[in-house]
Amino acid sequence: MDRPVDHFWKIRLEAVKKALEDNNFEARVAESVSEARKIVLEELLPGTGAKSISWGGSLTFIGTGLYDALKGRGDMMVLDTYDRTIPPEENLERRRQALLVDLFFMGTNAVTEDGRLVNLDMIGNRVAALTFGPKRVIVLAGRNKIVCDLEDAMIRVKNYAAPVNAMRLDKKTPCAATSFCDECKSPDRICNTWTITEKSFPKGRVKVVLINEDLGF
Repeated sequence: MDRPVDHFWKIRLEAVKKALEDNNFEARVAESVSEARKIVLEELLPGTGAKSISWGGSLTFIGTGLYDALKGRGDMMVLDTYDRTIPPEENLERRRQALLVDLFFMGTNAVTEDGRLVNLDMIGNRVAALTFGPKRVIVLAGRNKIVCDLEDAMIRVKNYAAPVNAMRLDKKTPCAATSFCDECKSPDRICNTWTITEKSFPKGRVKVVLINEDLGF
């Protein structure tokens, strides 16, 4: 068999897709970042009828090319929270306003095999949008985000995703120096708000695109 690893993940991702659908998420499986981008731009986005969009911090969102494809859209209002040319106060206000857009894009820290989304945020704008506010949410997740259960999800987040992101953001936290969570009290701590999304409500509000590639942290 050619590409057995990809075949393995295709089977596993289809199982996770079914679990997500059982939990009222709309779910798709994409074989590549280019296919994921096409699914979003040609199928999911038009289907929402969105007139305003924004996003939370996500390397997966950037890695799919969707940020570059969407930031300059002239046919809808775009709240670009990645724009580093604006003052921090204005950027924070954009994040607040992003909770009221028609469609919000984000990644996720983990997806369990029984179809739950697990996330841990610093300021909480990303998980706030997932929970309530935007009319629709599109979650992009590489295959590396799949974990067996909730316990594995929390271990993955605290001892991999959080330390790597602390390093990426040049945070002065113990995990940035040791690579392990120390349950710190650092002012730079990025682990502040957990969310476990067991089901999408209303049904289909949250749409998950599972991608058969390793993406993000």
